[in-house]
Amino acid sequence: MQKISRIAVLTSGGDSPGMNAAIRSVSRTGFYHGLEVYGVMRGYQGLIENDMILMDNQRVSNIIQRGGTILKSMRSNDFMTPRGRRQALENLHSRGIQSLIVIGGDGTFTGAKIFMEEHDFPVVGIPGTIDNDLYGTDFTIGYDTAVNTVVEAVDKIRDTAGSHNRLFFIEVMGRDAGFIALRSGIATGAEDILIPERHTSIKELINKIKYDRRSNKTSGIILVSEGDDAGNAYEVAEKVNSQFQGYSTRVTVLGHIQRGGAPSCMDRVLASTLGYETVNAVLKNEQGVMVGKVNKEIVYTPFEKSIKHHRKVNAAMLEMARILSL
Repeated sequence: MQKISRIAVLTSGGDSPGMNAAIRSVSRTGFYHGLEVYGVMRGYQGLIENDMILMDNQRVSNIIQRGGTILKSMRSNDFMTPRGRRQALENLHSRGIQSLIVIGGDGTFTGAKIFMEEHDFPVVGIPGTIDNDLYGTDFTIGYDTAVNTVVEAVDKIRDTAGSHNRLFFIEVMGRDAGFIALRSGIATGAEDILIPERHTSIKELINKIKYDRRSNKTSGIILVSEGDDAGNAYEVAEKVNSQFQGYSTRVTVLGHIQRGGAPSCMDRVLASTLGYETVNAVLKNEQGVMVGKVNKEIVYTPFEKSIKHHRKVNAAMLEMARILSL
């Protein structure tokens, strides 16, 4: 069994609140065990360009409450090529780094899996994405904060919707997964929730809006995941407006506001826990796995399984949301 003395950590793909807390946890757990910890700047691109810094306590002080990532993040086209991945390997070897910890989502773990298969270099993953769509963990780092950001925004929008008898179509992030829309929709009492996992019938949506009108609801909130099959919020609103003029309608796209801001308590604790447990996994020579938390227990899920077996939306929550919106 290889004795680990030097590791590296990077953040890749879309940033999510809590990534800094995870970087802090990985670094300080590594220091405790006598490891040298390198921070890789700008994700996989930083690996290719040999852009790494030796971490110390000062670098990770006062960052647990900060959104974004101090290591920066970007999507690397170069890492998608064999030549780029070979260069990344050479840079890791030149610094004597023995294991790599990657914080990110589906694309990050896909890259890690290919890199490992080509070069047999140990990589362990931490789930950092606001989408909460990775198999092998109940929650991903950043998801709770993103949902709370949406809830706060929708609550404010509902105030003005009620004041002017308006129907708002609010678009939230979720190109392939509707977890943000579903949970925030329940929390804000949305009149309907449109997500990629379920077909959206414009006719049924209009019937629901008409039902609400007959029930003396003078305003409404429709949450739309950006990847819904009926289109984005503007497209859905246009389809509804063409067939029903009962409300004055408005569209709000929350966009990247969902990625920013100080992480919630839940995300800080989750990131700290997973960072700590990931270093423990590295010390046990684990590789090719994502460290997650399922039913309050730490679990290791192979990258391939985490990537291919996306978490399914809870059908019971969907039904509950429908009933509670009546």
